[in-house]
Amino acid sequence: MNDGANRQAKNRSARERLQAERERQKKKDKRRRTLVVATAVVGVLGLAAVVGLIAANTGKDSAGGGPVTAPSGATGEDSLAIRTGSAEAPSTLVVWEDFRCPACKNFETMYKDTVHELEAKGLLKTDYHLVTLIDGNMGGSGSLKSANAAACAQDAGKFTEYHDVLFENQPPEPDDAYGKNAKLLELAGKVPGLDTAEFRACVEDGTHESWVGKSFEAFREGKFRGTPTVLLNGKDVMTEQITPQKMKEIVEAAAKGGGTKSASPASPASPAASGSPSAAGAPASPASKAKGSASSSRTASPSAPARGTGAQGAARE
Repeated sequence: MNDGANRQAKNRSARERLQAERERQKKKDKRRRTLVVATAVVGVLGLAAVVGLIAANTGKDSAGGGPVTAPSGATGEDSLAIRTGSAEAPSTLVVWEDFRCPACKNFETMYKDTVHELEAKGLLKTDYHLVTLIDGNMGGSGSLKSANAAACAQDAGKFTEYHDVLFENQPPEPDDAYGKNAKLLELAGKVPGLDTAEFRACVEDGTHESWVGKSFEAFREGKFRGTPTVLLNGKDVMTEQITPQKMKEIVEAAAKGGGTKSASPASPASPAASGSPSAAGAPASPASKAKGSASSSRTASPSAPARGTGAQGAARE
């Protein structure tokens, strides 16, 4: 009987060790999957940036003339940024985007929920700068007109909602669907309370188009290499491989006093890529200069195409 009891005890012990080993393996596999997903998030954006990168100084400015009318609540030097989130938030995200840019859509798809969550908690404020890079590279006026419409939505207090709708419904890069005001007004119908007579007049009249043009001048003056250009407290999200989870950790740490709360002064922006014409325009804002410094490591390969579509067009816009 003692021998039987001993065998049973040994069998139980073996089963328990096997179960414990299986649990350890499950935890190890879960950590590996998490790492793979996090790496893929940054990798998708980083690969697009490398494959489709172009010098931001190329392309024509599609904005027309006329008085520069900043949207309601615009902030920063020359009022060229649209801010979301609390002005008192300890962390700052600076985003340069083009509504026709596929890589910008990739960024928004991957990071949007995290950004909204941190803003809702009062931990993060985001300064959006709208540019028209794709209009110059691909032709058309969709970058300009969609940026103007987004600025009109800011006047109505609906920027965030309309901004997200524009990226969620982004047409293929070569398709200049956003160059038609009718399309932009149609999408406004997806944002409750936005499709008003005032909003329609703002869109149709191109009220903020010259403001968008000035924003693009600051983008070129800042020697940025492409869109999206995204900085979190002065650090380039792409080159620093800051995943959405890492972004959350950095912002939460800053709120507790354990991280940098604001971008430190940046060194002068590096020269534009070889062969790129120098940009003329309004002086870049301090945020612009910081971005130029952070993104200067993204240098266009001499063999990289100046234009592209699909995945190749993604982060170069």
